[in-house]
Amino acid sequence: MASVDADPSLVGAAERGVVLSCVTQARRNGLWVYGREEAPHVAARSNSSRAHLAAAHVHWATPVVPRHPDALEDGIENVLALVATCQPHESALAIWESALRQRVVDVELLRRLNLAPAARRILEEADQFADSGLETFVVPRLRWLGLPLRRQIWLHGHRVDLLIGERIALQIDGGHHVGAQRAADIAHDADLMLRGYHVIRVTYVQVTEQWPEVQERIMLAVAQGLHLAR
Repeated sequence: MASVDADPSLVGAAERGVVLSCVTQARRNGLWVYGREEAPHVAARSNSSRAHLAAAHVHWATPVVPRHPDALEDGIENVLALVATCQPHESALAIWESALRQRVVDVELLRRLNLAPAARRILEEADQFADSGLETFVVPRLRWLGLPLRRQIWLHGHRVDLLIGERIALQIDGGHHVGAQRAADIAHDADLMLRGYHVIRVTYVQVTEQWPEVQERIMLAVAQGLHLAR
């Protein structure tokens, strides 16, 4: 019997004979996950009852790392493997990069596992230095420009999320860009512009829901040569 302060998600997993996994467990592990899942993602055991799983997103795939019979939470390697085959590529890549950034998984160990092609592709593409999931979305979307894309570089005392070419500084604001942080960001933007950089600052919503407008702004800047050192 569960104690009164037991985690409801773990209690539910125990009652249904499943393991919390994929994006649900990624979020529980503190990884960056885009959006909210409508139903919990769980991994089923061979003896799990399908009748009890109607309200969940169920994964029946064989785990890449064996699960203990009493486990209620999946290991990070299994979580990432399921994310790779379950989520759209950008969202999956963001979760993998979050795991690498937080050093909760060993890259060399992942390379030795029997990963599916989708997971293998993400492993080779993932950048452990990406600062946020939003950066993970942006960089692949801009590779077609054929310009250098440098993440998290220092320019005149502050980090720039993405430097496009030599002079376009793309800054991506998350929820913490308020108050003193916002004032410091604005001051740094002004300093960069005085030094010949073109700063484009965008928000979470613009990246996730209004990307064509952001891309158009970047394209117009490139068309004017603003990415070139003068």
